[in-house]
Amino acid sequence: MNPGILPSLIVFDLDFTLWDCGGLWVDCARYPFRKLPDRRVVDGNDRHLRFYQEVPDILDEIEKLGCETALASRTEKPGWARELLGFLGRSNHFDYDEIYPGSKIAHFESLKKRTGIEWNRMLFFDDEPRNIEEVGRLGVTCVEVRGGMDLELFREGLVSFSENCDKKI
Repeated sequence: MNPGILPSLIVFDLDFTLWDCGGLWVDCARYPFRKLPDRRVVDGNDRHLRFYQEVPDILDEIEKLGCETALASRTEKPGWARELLGFLGRSNHFDYDEIYPGSKIAHFESLKKRTGIEWNRMLFFDDEPRNIEEVGRLGVTCVEVRGGMDLELFREGLVSFSENCDKKI
C-alpha cells in the first residue's frame, strides 16, 4: 500500500474508537480492572475490556510508517484509561496523550504546542461527529469511526489525509 503523503501525527480517541469497554465508556465501567489467566482484561462486573480486533495491527503499521501517535480522550477517569492501556499492553505505542475531560479543541491545542506539528499535518480518528466537526474546523483531517477501528478505515484515513494535502499545495 502506498498511502502517499503521510501525516506527522496520527491521533485516536479511545472509547468506541480504539476499544470497547463492554459496551460502555471506560469511565462507566466498574473499577477495578484485572487481567485474567487467559489474558483477557475485565472490569469489576466481568465485562470484557478490549481493543477492537485490528487495533494492534494498526499500531504496528503506524510504527512501520514512522508516524508519531497521540491519544485524545475526554474521559472523566484519565487514570482508569491509562491503567487499561497498560493492561492491554499498548501504552508504549503512543508518543503523546491528552486524556482528561473537556473539549477536544483543548486536547489538540495542547498537542500542537507539545509537538510543534501544524493542524494540517495531523490525522484524527473519533467515533463522535461533534468531535470530528470541531477538530475538523482547525484544519485537521478527521475520520469518523463507526463500529471501532479497523485496517480498512485506517488506510482510507491515510488516503484522505494525502488527498487533503495535495489540495493545499
